[in-house]
Amino acid sequence: MSERTASAAQDFQVIGLVALAHGVSHFFQIATAVLFPLIKDDLGVSYAALGATVALYYVVSGICQTLAGFAADRFGARRMLFAGLALAVAGAALAGLAQSYAMLVCAAIVGGLGNSVFHPCDFSILNAHVSRQRIGHAFSWHGIAGFLGYAAAPAFAFAMAGAAGWRGALIGAALIGALVIALLAAQRGVLYVEPADARRPAGSGFASDLGVLASAPVLMCFGYFILAAIGFIAMQSFGIATMIALYGTSAALASAALTAYLLGASAGIFVGGFAATRWQRHDLIAIAGVGLSAGLMFVLASAWLPAAALPALLATTGFAGGLTGPSRDLIVRGTTPPGSTGKVYGFVYSGLDVGSMLTPVFFGWLLDGGRPAMVFYTVVLSAALMIATLLNLPGSRAAAAKA
Repeated sequence: MSERTASAAQDFQVIGLVALAHGVSHFFQIATAVLFPLIKDDLGVSYAALGATVALYYVVSGICQTLAGFAADRFGARRMLFAGLALAVAGAALAGLAQSYAMLVCAAIVGGLGNSVFHPCDFSILNAHVSRQRIGHAFSWHGIAGFLGYAAAPAFAFAMAGAAGWRGALIGAALIGALVIALLAAQRGVLYVEPADARRPAGSGFASDLGVLASAPVLMCFGYFILAAIGFIAMQSFGIATMIALYGTSAALASAALTAYLLGASAGIFVGGFAATRWQRHDLIAIAGVGLSAGLMFVLASAWLPAAALPALLATTGFAGGLTGPSRDLIVRGTTPPGSTGKVYGFVYSGLDVGSMLTPVFFGWLLDGGRPAMVFYTVVLSAALMIATLLNLPGSRAAAAKA
């Protein structure tokens, strides 16, 4: 086997293992939530109370994600990745064993802790091991695996619940996670990354770390992810209800449109990997994708097209948004100083959790007030702010060249 072939094989192995871990993390994010109708009746709790456990999950994840980035740089990304997987499995198992609402709260805290490690650890491993010519594809498959995890959770949970109840479904989910841990442990050698702190220049410390996180490019990337979360929450959590209210369509058609959006996003991420590898101006790729997505979202909010066109419209919108994913991650890579990968990715990606915490109540208020179009117009506004962020990101051209 030639050196080039061996390098490609190692790249694909690392990409596959990290993508698998990321897919499992997304699987666990909604595995409990999709079973809320069954849990509600069994434990006698309200949807509001169950929704609070989801909010708690993301609060814990958001707060701890930056800390997990520091830990990954200090103790090693592989070690923290396995710790996160173990906590995610424990969270699902606790939820499956829950006999009270208090146990569900505990499960949300444990699961949120586990969820906090994936982005800083995943990107630390990918950036350390995957060659430059394939890093765009690595980020692409990382994103696709996340969407596949989301897609697998409802199908698995409801199939298992039909046979073994909601508790059996969650215990089964935990067993799947345990099998993934065993698979990754068997190939742990290829996931090892020397702790970044061991390669730091002399004299750097916590103050310099805070300086990196407080730098303009990193803060703007953090803000970009908050804005990106607004669109994702609008579609994933409120998209069906908003389309029903705005278009007067059936739940089945609205659900099909949301599925088309998620599939389109997955396809966009796949194509985006090739675009990010071929062209170095990742900021321009991201601007083009966000701009097209915003334009289509404006058409969706304006209700100019018949309801029958929703699946095609949403599939194209999702594709445009997904196209930006690999380039977005490469922009973050280009703004990250050596030795700070875990910290920066942990902090920047915590923006997704912040956005996921802040927007659901606002969108619910809009729907309760009979203003469904404003849900989608808010996404258009957030997209415009994302474009402004990209246009003003300091050193974006230099970052593209560095990536």
